Amino acid sequence: MPLLLLVVHEDGTLTATHDLAPVAPPAGVEAWSRAMFGQLVDQVTGDRAIPVRVEVRESDGSTFTDILPATTRTKPAPEPEPAAAKPVKKSRPAAPVLVEGGDGFIPGEDVAVALITGHTDASHHGTVRALIDPKHITGAGASEVILVGRVSGTITIRGLS
Repeated sequence: MPLLLLVVHEDGTLTATHDLAPVAPPAGVEAWSRAMFGQLVDQVTGDRAIPVRVEVRESDGSTFTDILPATTRTKPAPEPEPAAAKPVKKSRPAAPVLVEGGDGFIPGEDVAVALITGHTDASHHGTVRALIDPKHITGAGASEVILVGRVSGTITIRGLS
């Protein structure tokens, strides 16, 4: 399995290697940053077409290892041609749902949010906040969310209200 090694420097920049070969940041960017993690993984895995083992070495000496599986990406269906040009009243998008709480997480750890809609990080106190897009909840009929600490193994269940 390919290895993506990320070394985090004190200034928040990252040095990345893929199977021991350096991974250069995109043109016009001096260095990778934490905010570019998704872009970096997509670049190394061909938009996540292959799984990759990710090892993160923090500047404080701590390490984190995870395996990111390949994902199946489907092309969206083409939009049908409009029958007639009618004025469309734009509706305001629903506000994201905020889920808070869950003690016992390791500060800064990656926390899975299930219905797995994304991930968030624990605060420096070990608590979690996650904003969930309502479109992920509406069709699923979800009434609860599970927060899973990827390092600590802490599991918390919160209601969506």
